[in-house]
Amino acid sequence: MPAGVAPARSNGPESDWPHRPLYDRVIDALHALPSRFHTALRIAGISATDLFTLNSALGAAIEASVVENLNILRELWDPNGKYDVYSFVRQAQVFPDVRLQTTAPGIPESDRILMGIELKGWFILSKEGEPSFRYKASPQVCAPQDLLVVFPWGLDEVISGAPRLMRPFVEEARFAAEHRNHYWSSMRGVEGEDAGIKLAEAVTPYPNKGQRFNDEAVKDGGKNFGRVARGGFMTEFVNGLLEQPVSGIPAKHWQGFLKIFAEGASGDDIERKLRTIRAQAEEAGLTATGMEAFDRIQEALRELISR
Repeated sequence: MPAGVAPARSNGPESDWPHRPLYDRVIDALHALPSRFHTALRIAGISATDLFTLNSALGAAIEASVVENLNILRELWDPNGKYDVYSFVRQAQVFPDVRLQTTAPGIPESDRILMGIELKGWFILSKEGEPSFRYKASPQVCAPQDLLVVFPWGLDEVISGAPRLMRPFVEEARFAAEHRNHYWSSMRGVEGEDAGIKLAEAVTPYPNKGQRFNDEAVKDGGKNFGRVARGGFMTEFVNGLLEQPVSGIPAKHWQGFLKIFAEGASGDDIERKLRTIRAQAEEAGLTATGMEAFDRIQEALRELISR
C-alpha cells in the first residue's frame, strides 16, 4: 500500500472462495457466543484495588474458554458436518493464535488451515478505559479470511463471580494491521525515523513459529506500536460498549468507581468521589432502577473499603 494512503476493508475473502459460507457462519457464531458462553472459572475475594489486574491474570484463561466454546458451537458454523475433521486450535507464539485446521490424512496442504482468528480479551472495567493489547502482525501474513476478534468481558456480579462475555469487536485482520501502520506512519503527526516501521520478514499467511511475522516501529520508546485502540481504530465500539449497563449502571461509571480505589484515596476522599459520581449519574438521567442499583453498589464498595 502506498505511503499515506488510508487502507480500506476488503469485505473478506472473494465470494467464489470455496469456504466463503464457512467464513460468514464463523462470524455469526462469534456474535452468538456471548449468550452461550460457559466457563468453570469463578472469581471471589478480590479486593477493589486488585480488580484492574484481572485482564492480565485471567486473559489467557478467558481466551482459551472462548476457543473451547467456539468448538462447542460447531452446529452454527458447520451445520451440515462438511468440516467435521476441522476444529479451532489455539497456538502459542504464532500468528494467528487461533486457527481452524485439521491434521487428518488426505487433506491437501493448501486446505489444512482454512482461516485464523487473532483473539484478544478485554476486561471491560480496566482502568485504561480502552483495550490495551498490542497487535503487531504484518498485513502480509494476514489471509483475506483472517479476523481480529476482541471479546470484552466482566464478572456476573461485577466485582466477583463468573466471567461473562459482551458483544465482540470483529474486524478483518489485514485491515486492522494496515490501519495500525497507517496510524503510526501518517496519522500521529510525526515524521522521519519517528514514523518509520520495520516490516516483518514473513510474507505469507500462517507463518511458522520461528519466522518474524510482526512489524515493528523504528523508534518506540513508549512501546506503543500495536496498540490499535489508541489510533482510534475501536473508538466507536468502545464508546458504545461503555454506555452498556452492568447491573443497571453504565460500564463507564463502574470504571470511575474502581479508579477511586486504585488511586489509593483515603476513606473521606473515597466518600466524596463516590458522591460526585452519583451526582453525575443523576444528571445523566439514570433511571430510578439504575439509581437503586447505583446505591446498592456503592454500599458494596464501602464494604470493600473496610477490608
